[in-house]
Amino acid sequence: MALNLPVFYQRTASAVVFAAIMLGGLLWNSWSLIVLAGLIEYLCMKEYIQLVQKMDPDTHWPPNLIWVVQALGLIWLFLSSVYYSYQSPWPALICAPAFVFLAAMLPEKGNWKAGMYAVAGFLYIVLPLMLLVQMHTINKIIPLAIILMIWTSDTMAYLVGSFIGKTPFSPISPKKTMEGVVGGSILTVVTGGVFGYFSHYYNIYDWMILSLIVSVAAPAGDLLQSKMKRIAGVKDSGNIMPGHGGALDRFDSVLVVLPFTFCYVWFFMPSMF
Repeated sequence: MALNLPVFYQRTASAVVFAAIMLGGLLWNSWSLIVLAGLIEYLCMKEYIQLVQKMDPDTHWPPNLIWVVQALGLIWLFLSSVYYSYQSPWPALICAPAFVFLAAMLPEKGNWKAGMYAVAGFLYIVLPLMLLVQMHTINKIIPLAIILMIWTSDTMAYLVGSFIGKTPFSPISPKKTMEGVVGGSILTVVTGGVFGYFSHYYNIYDWMILSLIVSVAAPAGDLLQSKMKRIAGVKDSGNIMPGHGGALDRFDSVLVVLPFTFCYVWFFMPSMF
């Protein structure tokens, strides 16, 4: 198959800009990370609501409900980020969904279904981004390493699948192969081990366990998003990135990986500062 150069250049340029924004937000300072998380939350929540409306067109979404959910997500992300720096995150994580559901019910009585979708979106999108910010307060290297592991997992799975992939991994995502997923997982764990060997932060076993969690959760996140798009009858969740689709297409793996990696980091990788 001949390489489509205009499409290739478009995808490459988008990927470079995307990587620059991500790395800048992760590395600059705590405020840049909060701004980055807020931008991701806004774009992903917008696309999530659009997908839900197509998945379940009978659900009534008052126009102001969408803005209420968006505003609550951004406010909670900011307030919990400040709160996390000083105290345990668990009270905020437990109470947040209840507030979102109540706010979703306010615009018009009987919108319980839209309220449940709003809570699901909050848990799917806002909660992981809160945890990303919290991991940054534990150690600044952890969020960066996890994002790089996810990119490694996706890239290696694609390359291995392209060269030797034959067995379909799931009917939900026919382009993925079992060989690609397994090969990508192995190479991600190896990469995590190499990073841990040369890193001065924590030990090699921590990084290998984190990379193993990433290699399992990242494909699951991709499959979840593929299933949602299939039910909604769309190819991409949006078109924010030319050649790559929408924000949810780019962060589907990240959103599922973060809660699992956070649990390991919180209990087994204490702050080094």
